[in-house]
Amino acid sequence: MNGSETAEKQEDVLTCPECGSTHLRVSLGELICQDCGTVLQDNLPDESADQRAYTQEQREKIERTGSPVTYSKADRGFSTQLGSGGNMRAVSPGKRGQYYRLRKWQRRLDESQQRRLKFALKEMERLVNTLNLPESLIEEGSRLYEKALEKNIVKGRRIEHLVAALVYILARDRGVPRTLSEISKQTGISERDLGKNYRYLARELDLRVLPVDPKDFIPRFSNKLGFSGETQARARKLIDEAQEKGILAGRSPDSIAAAALYLASELEGEDVTKKSVADSVGVTPVTLRKGLTNLREGLDYPEE
Repeated sequence: MNGSETAEKQEDVLTCPECGSTHLRVSLGELICQDCGTVLQDNLPDESADQRAYTQEQREKIERTGSPVTYSKADRGFSTQLGSGGNMRAVSPGKRGQYYRLRKWQRRLDESQQRRLKFALKEMERLVNTLNLPESLIEEGSRLYEKALEKNIVKGRRIEHLVAALVYILARDRGVPRTLSEISKQTGISERDLGKNYRYLARELDLRVLPVDPKDFIPRFSNKLGFSGETQARARKLIDEAQEKGILAGRSPDSIAAAALYLASELEGEDVTKKSVADSVGVTPVTLRKGLTNLREGLDYPEE
């Protein structure tokens, strides 16, 4: 039996205890006497049709729920900020000052851990956007940072270092890796410190960090260098051949990608210098030359 059927039956048998009227109706989940206005029952299901919205402004006015729960906010999106909504200019000066004082106390009452979490989430969002990574990384990174706080493993370590390490781990996991060199340039943190922190977090949070596939770097670096699709495909094929022959051991994924891209561009007849490839990938020319020599010898592609 649904709510309207219940209300209809109640309307047939109930009378208003105040005036004795039988003129009852359901409105906004309440059973009301139409003659004297007495509420006989509340919390009834409201089965009236929702108002339609054609613009974002109309939608915001009639929506019945708040923002979705998210780890990318320190309060998961539950709390509100005093005096942050509405037109404060329409409020009297006295009331406006009261709002500002209350807002100041609200900030002061935030616990230090909450403030650190807010700073970490803000830094994570900035870094993800700067590195042009998917925004979904922010949600997962925020969840992991909160987990690290709960396990009390962030003590004695700088927030920026931990956030950068988490972004590095998650980018690798999602198949959109960034090199330690790239993250170091954006954060000012040394590659050595980044390496220490990402290994520490992976161990303490029990995260499985898989090796980076050099082919994951190919599309992004190729776009930087303006290589054709044929060169990208050739570079992938070279890496697959090198992996099958086991000649990539001991070389970093970015240096492998750089060597494969240069050799592929040479085989496809694209004119590019070693320096431009090294600069785009973020490796030194010496590293590129060594990787290129290793690739040529292992795959039997003599230098022209």
